[in-house]
Amino acid sequence: MRLLITGGTGSLGRRVVARAVAAGWEPVGTYLTAPGPRAGVRLDIRDQADVRRVLREVRPDAVVHAAAGRDRNDWRANADGAANVAVAAAAAGVRLVHVSSDAIFSGRAVHYDEDALPDPVYAYGAAKAAAETAVRAADPSAAVVRTSLILGDGNGAHEILTHDLVAGRVRGALFTDEIRKPVHVDDLADALLELAGNDYAGVLNVAGADAVSRYDLGVLIARRDGLDVDALPAATVASLGLQRPTDVRLVIDRAAAVLTTPLRGATAFIG
Repeated sequence: MRLLITGGTGSLGRRVVARAVAAGWEPVGTYLTAPGPRAGVRLDIRDQADVRRVLREVRPDAVVHAAAGRDRNDWRANADGAANVAVAAAAAGVRLVHVSSDAIFSGRAVHYDEDALPDPVYAYGAAKAAAETAVRAADPSAAVVRTSLILGDGNGAHEILTHDLVAGRVRGALFTDEIRKPVHVDDLADALLELAGNDYAGVLNVAGADAVSRYDLGVLIARRDGLDVDALPAATVASLGLQRPTDVRLVIDRAAAVLTTPLRGATAFIG
């Protein structure tokens, strides 16, 4: 079974490629600027013709769409790119697993199951919500995976940010009132591979078991990596008046029922 992974050089894409090898797939990863291990096919998801070309040349049995814009506000990559992949996959009759995000929610409702309607409060969330709409319209048989903060192997954005904040390389703080359900990158990768090999259609929440604030998650990372926890700056979204999702907890009951992949909580895989 040949698997095309868009964004095969990204933090998630690299792990999907590696886990696919171990699971017996033949993975083919894509890149935009520089190739990586098993990611030697150049693809610009913003270009409809390029997406069609890659699907025609690779002839995959399934696609995991993990690519995203280098700029989180890149609508053409995050929204239009997903639409391009979905349209091409549907036309080719190829199984599609699309990676979405809890950024589509505001946090006002706190707990979000698969039937929850997006209510984004910033540009990235709006782009991911539009991507979901496009994917589900173009390919109703696709799996749309809503996930949360991705980390666990040291290369996650939150892990890198924690190190940079403690070292003083960047300015900012981790929010005590912004709560998510972080997922280990390998658990998410395995879930995506499982979905690539079955016929689940529609939205599925794939996140970790624990609800943790961004600050408390940073503390867990700092302790794991031997960093000075006291050097980790804290703040609140409310005090800074920022327009960001606050308390977003994806309900993962359905994933527990339909997947064999365990979804560990952050306190289990970091603490």
